Amino acid sequence: MVSTPLIDRDGNVLGVLSTHFRSKHRPTDQELRRLELYLRQAGDFIERCKQEQELRLSKGRHRKLSQRLDAKIRARTAELEEKTAELSQKATLLDLANDAILVRDAGGKISYWNEGAERLYGWTSAEVLGRSTSEFLDTEFSVLSEILESDRWEGELHQYKKDGSQIIVASRWTTLQDKDGKAFAWLEINTDITARKRAEEAARKLSARILTLQDGERRRIAKGLHDSLGQYLAALKMNLDGFRCSNPKQSAVVSDCSEIANKCLMETRTLSHLLHPPLLDEAGFDTAARWYVEGFARRSGIAVNLGLPQEFMRLHPDVELALFRALQECLTNIHKHAGGSSVDIRMTQVAKQVRLEIADNGKGIPKDQLRRLLGGTTEVGVGIAGMRERFRELGGSLEIVSNHKGTTIIVTAPLPHGAAIDSGKHSKSKRISAA
Repeated sequence: MVSTPLIDRDGNVLGVLSTHFRSKHRPTDQELRRLELYLRQAGDFIERCKQEQELRLSKGRHRKLSQRLDAKIRARTAELEEKTAELSQKATLLDLANDAILVRDAGGKISYWNEGAERLYGWTSAEVLGRSTSEFLDTEFSVLSEILESDRWEGELHQYKKDGSQIIVASRWTTLQDKDGKAFAWLEINTDITARKRAEEAARKLSARILTLQDGERRRIAKGLHDSLGQYLAALKMNLDGFRCSNPKQSAVVSDCSEIANKCLMETRTLSHLLHPPLLDEAGFDTAARWYVEGFARRSGIAVNLGLPQEFMRLHPDVELALFRALQECLTNIHKHAGGSSVDIRMTQVAKQVRLEIADNGKGIPKDQLRRLLGGTTEVGVGIAGMRERFRELGGSLEIVSNHKGTTIIVTAPLPHGAAIDSGKHSKSKRISAA
């Protein structure tokens, strides 16, 4: 028997080939060559069988991988089709929106433009995609850097339509970020509020007109009370004072009537002066303010610290009237609602504006009411809203600061250049308490 290892082409042992002879003898060279041939053939056969088996296994694995891959592809395709349908539906809904919705990339180029934008501005998506809004909308930005640096922004913008007309839009910006948190685009939603702004402007003009008519009517009623009813009451009191009675009872009645007539005369004069104080026209705001504050402290029992510029210069009649009405309204509200014990009033005049600050130590304005006041949602022409309209028409402003420690109202109005002095160095304060 002769045993010979089977070796593949790479030198790996595949097995052993044993050759058995019927009789014991030494193999000849021919038999050894034949045996070597059998060994090579057997090795090649075994190696080929292994390769075929590996190929079958590989085909099986490949088939399974192919099946799994096909399943994933079908699932992914279905998912993409579902998302595409969803995006298409959302795009359709965005097109139905009346608002203009657009997306601009980091370079300011338009990448999305819905039908609402087409209806609002007049440009089609084909005309604007890939272009910068500065090429056609000509948006008037006041804080562009603030908008681009913020994640969200809301405000009003002035823009132009395709026909050249200007519109005002309420604009909302939202930053679109990638998975790394880096901004790559901005979603912008614009609502046309031009008609609303025009209506608000018309309402403001109407309110200003109503306030002007109201002031004129107050002046007319005040003059009528002073010149007509006041004179009649004064004459009645003079006649009663000159009436002499020998009867003590009748004399007491006449005296009481004279006292009643005197009180009516005083109330009539006070009402006339509250409607429109003649001091405001004759001597100016500072004198009228002192008269009113003294009367307020006496009637209400609230201590008032009044600080006015020592060298007070006369202002425009409209400005003086607006300041006096603001003082009147604030002190009335303090007496009715604040529940405080003192009021600080300070007025300053500088080169460009006059500033009146009225602060109390009351309970403050409730948050909800303060929010409505600051938002301007209260009825125009009444109270704080009327004050706001007065100073807005003059080019000034009204500011309200309130908390649990009290409320401060600040009004400002512009002055002609050089019409005022620096009141920081020339001011005087007077504390007025209830008598």
